[in-house]
Amino acid sequence: MSPVLAGVLQLLALIAALALAYRPLGDYMAKVYSSDKHLRVEKWIYKGIGANPNTEMRWPAYLRGVLAFSAVSVLFLYLLQRIQGSLPGSLGFSSIDPDQAFNTAASFVTNTNWQSYYGEQAMGHVVQTAGLAVQNFVSAAVGIAVAVALVRGFSRSRTGELGNFWADLVRGTIRILLPISVIAAIVLVACGAIQNFSGIHSVGQFFGDSQQWNGGAVASQEAIKEVGTNGGGYFNANSAHPFENPTPFTNLFEIFLLLVIPFSLTRTFGRMVGSLKQGYAILATMATIWVGFIALMMWTEFNHHGPAFDIAGGALEGKETRFGVGASSIFAVSTTLTSTGAVDSFHSSFTGLGGGITMLGMQLGEIAPGGTGSGLYGMLIMAIIAVFIAGLMVGRTPEYLGKKIGTREIKFAACYILITPALVLIFTAAAMALPTPGHSMTNSGAHGFSEILYAYTSGANNNGSAFAGLNADTQWFNSTIGIAMLLGRFLPMVFVLALAGSLAEQKPVPATAGTLRTEKPLFTGLLVGAILIITGLTYFPALALGPLAEGLAS
Repeated sequence: MSPVLAGVLQLLALIAALALAYRPLGDYMAKVYSSDKHLRVEKWIYKGIGANPNTEMRWPAYLRGVLAFSAVSVLFLYLLQRIQGSLPGSLGFSSIDPDQAFNTAASFVTNTNWQSYYGEQAMGHVVQTAGLAVQNFVSAAVGIAVAVALVRGFSRSRTGELGNFWADLVRGTIRILLPISVIAAIVLVACGAIQNFSGIHSVGQFFGDSQQWNGGAVASQEAIKEVGTNGGGYFNANSAHPFENPTPFTNLFEIFLLLVIPFSLTRTFGRMVGSLKQGYAILATMATIWVGFIALMMWTEFNHHGPAFDIAGGALEGKETRFGVGASSIFAVSTTLTSTGAVDSFHSSFTGLGGGITMLGMQLGEIAPGGTGSGLYGMLIMAIIAVFIAGLMVGRTPEYLGKKIGTREIKFAACYILITPALVLIFTAAAMALPTPGHSMTNSGAHGFSEILYAYTSGANNNGSAFAGLNADTQWFNSTIGIAMLLGRFLPMVFVLALAGSLAEQKPVPATAGTLRTEKPLFTGLLVGAILIITGLTYFPALALGPLAEGLAS
């Protein structure tokens, strides 16, 4: 079987699996967030944190809950790393330096999971399980909660109430993320991923020296890392490491895990707003971009030049031979079009255009299908922009799902789409202009610029994947990328929740002959075009200096 055919068949199998899970999971999540009943364990949690889950919140109160919980999480994870050397199960590792502890705390709380350290050489069992793994659950649950709040803004009328943040947080963790992760961890263990709390041990000779590895609760953390679109690996090699990703089947299974909730949330959206066709329109937009990016990535990586590429059957440098070019291309596109950031290959080793595709996937806003929750609310923001553009064309006040998109709403949407590009481009420009940050680049020229552009793109978009080649474990990069992650996560949430509150206060307007039919293929095409054009206009100059220049020169 040719490598190209193998890649296509894996893609088709993945699509089939996602299609099977789409309806039951989407309907189940809609039921979870629409129910007024609480499980016994949830009641215990509410009592422990002093929250009343039946109290409805307006958007400022909902936002305060998001920010307060996240601030406490950052502080807790930072302190846990700073005292690691005194904790049991630290495997002899010392406490984490202040700048790296800040970077890691910001990273995992923002669902970014950017790592400027070697996991197996820095973090002990307590920090990995009680710190990083816990944040994998709750940071993902926060993203889903904000998305559900925005959906309620569309479905409710004449009220500013968006639900209860604490109830949404607990339900997302207990009823959705935890059960799926338990099942996924069992599958991974059955297929060869490790799950233990062993210490450091030698595994044989490597160029005359003994090679040492530590064990850990890897399968369980790998499961939630993918299910919650987190991406932080137990080992530095991430999902290219055989302890995390043993076989081609687990590789495809992990891609399925990182896509299944973001895609299924479109059905949850359709169910909650009372129109499944609206959910299908958003799904079609996400799927069109995702499949298109995979096709383009496979073309760039299989379109080899020279005898070495001919013999290998594609650009195999930096890719695991267990998976090959096709599976690595699917993984790379899926992880950068979501906020996962897990990698099973080195993106720096992709062709110039291939590396550019991974960057562009993040620069789209990670909305195809995006992260758990963040992908849905990001796509709905772009839908509002597309509706506004269509309204300008016909001279009519735009409407979406029965809500008028007026000056206030479009300001919130515009602020949302401007924040992340501003963070990426400003921090990249500063790093290139100052003398010290450039010393961290392994390469010079266009590829070196791509290393830094990728780092800030990954951080500000809360992706977490690394281009490789850049030494990001410096005070400058730990601090600035940490700030970019925090601002890139929580500033957009401010405008999402403000928009949700504004929409919930409105009285629905009836559809007329002039209303844009947002469930039709025409709107899907308009939405895809708006996403690509807005992103292209924003990032094209920077991409031209990096991956495009490198790709055209090769």
